[in-house]
This record gives sequence, C-alpha cells and structure tokens, in this order.
Amino acid sequence: MNYPCSSDAHCALRAVALALLAGFACGCVTRRSVPPPPAVPPAFEHGVTAAKDTWPAQDWYRGFGSTELESFVDLAVRENADLVQARERVTQADARARQAGAAILPSVDGQVGGTFLAGHSSQGSGHEFDRSAMLSASYEVDFWGKNHATANAARLSADASRAERDALALTLLAGVADQYFEVLTLRERSAIARANCAAVQKVLEAVQARFEAGFASPTELATQRAALDAAQLATADLAEQELAARAALALLLGRAPEGFDVHGTTLESLHEPVVGAGLPSELLTRRPDLVVAEANLRAASANLAAARAALFPSLSLTAAGGIQNPALPATVLTIGGTGPSFSLAANLMQPIFNHGKLRAARDEAAAHERELLAAYRAAILAALTDVEKALARLERLDLIRTFESDNVAQSERAFDGAQLRYRAGSGDYLTLLEAQRTLYAARDQAAQYRLARLEARVMLVKALGGGWTAGW
Repeated sequence: MNYPCSSDAHCALRAVALALLAGFACGCVTRRSVPPPPAVPPAFEHGVTAAKDTWPAQDWYRGFGSTELESFVDLAVRENADLVQARERVTQADARARQAGAAILPSVDGQVGGTFLAGHSSQGSGHEFDRSAMLSASYEVDFWGKNHATANAARLSADASRAERDALALTLLAGVADQYFEVLTLRERSAIARANCAAVQKVLEAVQARFEAGFASPTELATQRAALDAAQLATADLAEQELAARAALALLLGRAPEGFDVHGTTLESLHEPVVGAGLPSELLTRRPDLVVAEANLRAASANLAAARAALFPSLSLTAAGGIQNPALPATVLTIGGTGPSFSLAANLMQPIFNHGKLRAARDEAAAHERELLAAYRAAILAALTDVEKALARLERLDLIRTFESDNVAQSERAFDGAQLRYRAGSGDYLTLLEAQRTLYAARDQAAQYRLARLEARVMLVKALGGGWTAGW
C-alpha cells in the first residue's frame, strides 16, 4: 500500500530545517554585555608594590617552616565538615548546569506500547490489539536565546559555587594557621608565666628571710605572697585558654578534641614568609570571593536575558517515527496492518495575557542584576580595604620591632638590678615589685607580638587570595 501525502512530508522536513537555521541565526538576539567592574587604584597606599614572584603561592602555609602545620592543613582539607559540604554543593551545581544545558539540544524518547480493544453492541462484537515501537524527538527553537541564556546562567552559578568552595578553603586554611599559632603562643605564655612564678617565689623567699631578720615589714611579705597567688592564677588561666584553643583547632581539622594534641611549644622555630601586595587590579582574579561576586553578576545578566526572551514567541518542533499496527490510526483514515509510521509537528506559542507575570519576572531579574552589580562593587572595595589593613598592620609591627625587643632587654636588666639591691639590703621593695611586674608584662607582650606578626602575615595572604587560581 502506498503512503499518502509523501510530498507534504518533504515540505514539512524542509520547513523544519529552515526553522532550525532561523533559530540558530537568531539565538543571540537577547544577549547583553555585563556592566564593567568599577575602577581600582593603580597601587596600594601602604607598602611598596612588590615583585610578581612574591605574590602568595597556593601552598603559602609551607612558608612558615612547620611540618606540623602542613599536616594539619592537609587534614583540614580532607576532613573539615564545612569544606566537605562545599564540595558536594559544587557537585550539585554542576549537575544543575548539565540539566539546564540539556534544554539546548533535542530530546529523544523511545516508547513501546500495546493496547487491546474490545467492544460489543447490537450490531455485533469485535476486538483488536494495537501495538507500536516509536522513537520521538522534540526541540524548542531558541529564536531569542532563552535556553542558551538559562544554560549560561546555570554554568556561571556552578562557577560561583566552585569559587565559594575555594573561598571557604582559603578561610579554613587561614583559620587553621591562626589557631595553631594561638596554641603555640598560649603555651609560650604559659611557660613565661611559670618562669614568673619561679621568680616571684625566689623574691618571696628573700622577703621572708628579710622579714624573719626584722628588715621587712608584714605588708611587704603579704604583698609578695599576693603577687605569687596572682602569678599562679595567671598560669592556670593561660592553661585553660590553651585547652580551648586546642579544641577549636581540632574542630577545624574535623577531629574530636579528646586525644588531640599539638607537639609544638613555641613560635621561635617558625619563619615569616615573604609576601608582596602586587597590584590592586590583580585582586579581581586573585580572590575567590570576587570571582563569586562576578560570576553571580554574570549569571543574573543571563537570567535577565532569559526573562526578556520569555516575552517573545516560542517555536517547538516534534517528530516521531517507528513501526506500529495499524500503520496509521486516525479518526477519518486508518491504514491497517503493521508498517512504518512517522509524524511531524510544529507549534508556535505567543504569550498574550497573563496578568503581567512575564514582565514582572523580567523586572525582578533586572533589579536582581542591579543588586548584584552593587554587591560586586562592594566586594571589590572590601577586598581593597582588607589588603590596606593588612599592609598597615605589618607596617606598624615593623616600626615597633626594635622597641619591643628593647623593652624586654631593659626590663630584665631592671629586674636583675632591683633584685640584687634588695638582697643586699640597699633596694626598695616597691621598686623590686614593680620591676618584677614589668618584666613579666614585657615577656608576655613579646610573645603576643610574635603572634601578631604571624597573624598579620596570614591576614595579608588571605586578603590577597592565598595564591588562589581557578580550578584549585
């Protein structure tokens, strides 16, 4: 049996081909450029622009020269719960991007079916079994670029998710370094406090001897005993702070605090890595949080393009082919028997009246783009501020380095002299007490100064993006 309308089928195929060409030609109608980023200053105010090779490396934490810190960072990258969640969010975002990209290409479905029909009336009874094996394909011609814009928005959102993961990783690494330095500093301060207790005890013994010999007053003895109690209280307080800091470090590493310990005891063996600020313009590609803000802005622009394209007509093409029985079931004409069958269809749809729903969606997308543009500009300003604050802090710490070391040396000299004079009977107790307190404060302040310098380095590294590059 001949198939009817074969010439019409060829015409339909040509119409489909022309529609596809028109769709590919017009797919970029709604594309629009993203607003340019705000201008950045040519150089940072604090600090001289450094050579390019001083920009932080991805393994910047190795510059401190601590193998224990390196092992802690590696453990945190593997086990930190927040970072594990961030990696899974990236996987989800990539999957959403693949889903959105699938709308650009035709979809093909296969269907195998069978239907048994039976009926009875006064004119008789009958039955038949209809069966088919068909492949169907559908495609929405992207005249206005709506599907491409939606897929691009999903891809950019996935890029933003990856950058968010990297921003979290950078914050985590900086937190691990800071917390590790905090533990070592508290241990060093505890050692200073214990040494101070020993010194106070020796002074107490001297005061006790002078009191028994009738050369010291009960007030001096009570004051020195109170000084020893205060020194012991300070030691206990620092020990408690160390326990809390060690537990916080264990949490960052994804470990339980029970049984967790840090082998380091002081900051003396650590180095200060050389880090340069570079140029402010480099921050736009060096900081993952700025990449997040830019990707979100570009995704919002793509969503706005998709919202605008939704206002225009959409053309959907469908085609189906296979084998079925009857070969052509229809209300008017039926071709019996088993044979090949195919169908072509094209649907053009134009929104006419929906109470302004599509225009409202477009306006919402436009406002969201403007919001994210402001957020991008704010992120750039915050990044510049972070770098300036870190540079200013390092500059100040460099200026007081000499004063800090000289303060400890002079305090030690004053305490030794006051102690010798008091033991010889020619010194004043109040002078000795003040020298003792001053020496402890100077040593404790020196330990905190070393911590401040290391934290300032970490702060600058973090402000500069930590050597981040796309795909880290």
